[in-house]
Amino acid sequence: MKLRFIYIAFATIALLASCTKDNIVEFGTNRKEITVGAVGGREIVRVASSDEWIASTDKPWITVSPANGRGSTPCTFIIDSALMSESRSGVVRIQNVATKKYTDIAVTQEGFPYAIEVEEPEVEVANFDSYGKRWFDVKVRSNVDFKVDIPTNASWLKCEKFALNLNRGARPREVVLRFNWDINTSPRERLAEVVFRPLTSNVTLARQDNLNVTQAAAEPIVENTRQGDSVALICIARSLNTMTSWDTSSSMDMWNNVTLWEEGMEGYTEEKKGRVRSAEFSLFFTKEALPFEVRYLTAAEELYFFGNANTFLLSLSTGDDIALLTQLKRLTIGAYGLTELPQSLTALKNLEYLNIGSNNFMSIPDILTPENFPNLRTLIMNANQRHAIYDLSNTVKSNIGGFVEEKEFPKRLLKWNKLDTLVLSVNYLHGSLPDFEDDAEVPTWGREEVEAVDSLPEILIGKKKVMPTTKMLAFNYNRLTGKLPDWLLYHPALDIWQPYSFIFNQEGKTVSGEQAGFSNEPTSLEYYYTLYPTKNKPTGEDEITDSIK
Repeated sequence: MKLRFIYIAFATIALLASCTKDNIVEFGTNRKEITVGAVGGREIVRVASSDEWIASTDKPWITVSPANGRGSTPCTFIIDSALMSESRSGVVRIQNVATKKYTDIAVTQEGFPYAIEVEEPEVEVANFDSYGKRWFDVKVRSNVDFKVDIPTNASWLKCEKFALNLNRGARPREVVLRFNWDINTSPRERLAEVVFRPLTSNVTLARQDNLNVTQAAAEPIVENTRQGDSVALICIARSLNTMTSWDTSSSMDMWNNVTLWEEGMEGYTEEKKGRVRSAEFSLFFTKEALPFEVRYLTAAEELYFFGNANTFLLSLSTGDDIALLTQLKRLTIGAYGLTELPQSLTALKNLEYLNIGSNNFMSIPDILTPENFPNLRTLIMNANQRHAIYDLSNTVKSNIGGFVEEKEFPKRLLKWNKLDTLVLSVNYLHGSLPDFEDDAEVPTWGREEVEAVDSLPEILIGKKKVMPTTKMLAFNYNRLTGKLPDWLLYHPALDIWQPYSFIFNQEGKTVSGEQAGFSNEPTSLEYYYTLYPTKNKPTGEDEITDSIK
């Protein structure tokens, strides 16, 4: 029995010794190299060990978790996103604490290749949309600063200023680019290939996306037809954002503020029958020039645009499209926000009536000459005040309109003898009225012509003959000073001009602080009716008003 127990004891010892030898794990790792992309990430490495171990790395962009342990353990290698375009490398060392034995694992990370990536490289836009809605955004990812290259034949497309923040090295960043587009007036589709080019010439791109923009063709308008006129009117009203428009389900004959050509009208031809002769557009909101569709109203003699919202804030031009309507005789573009008239408008040689009042002109447009508009008879440019300022010498406002930049009264307008009507009321014209005494271009009244007309007084002989046929002259409520010249005080049409209302009546102070008004304003027109006894002297209220003044 004793021998049996001894045998069992030796067998147990041998078994235990055998089990201990089998549980010893050879120290090491399952991976010797790790390669990751530029964006970084996580990689699993299995550590085999029977003892305690510790992990260390020579690069701060590599993190090991857990960083130490005992026995066999899976470890997570966390690699940060790269910062450069070149690759980088590091080493992670796993060391047995007891035996000092270690294993090195090489970590290689690729760099970010230079690239410009467009999220949506194909964009389609309509031919028209309301002002303020003609734009689209494009997301671009890049790790190199770039510029936007729009082809020269795509001037209808523009990119707003942007900034790409590359504060993270070569790591790609996202920027949103806003593109603005213009209305397509052509019946053909438009294409633009936008290229994003690095600002640095020595950069080689691994990827370079272009942006392809396609714009739809304009709505077809059949030129020189009644149908084309109706479509043009609707499109103009749409572009102007008019408060009211026409019922397209009804005939154009029923549309308000639209006159069509009918047989018997002066200037009527069979080709014009049923087409637009005149049209009015009122109470609208636009920040742009006149809609391009006006060019299709080729039978119109008169067009009227008046009443833009927030006019005093705007600085607009008419645009060139209306200059194609060389048949126009009457044109009103009032309270629109105009500050300039393009040279192209000189093509309107048949124009007889032009009203550009209630705009924001700082000076009289240069194109307004009798040579450019030989048939013009009425010129109205009243109330061009962007801001109402009583004392021009005591204001910090600029760009106030009212022809304030005119250094003197615009003499050239007074020498436009063919004008029947000239209205310059409610502006900031300053200085004195010209007497033209030293101007050889302005003729004088001759004895023969005066004596040939019974109603003309002899006092006219030798006086300057200024605007002899003008039926209405108005420049009241400006900042004019000085003396009233003789050509005006004795003018045959002075009474018709209603001078106490439309000429003598000035207001406010000039840029030098002088009170506006004429130094020799007559107290009444008694002297005038004495010289012109055949004229009908006003009675009642008019006479009382004259005597008061």
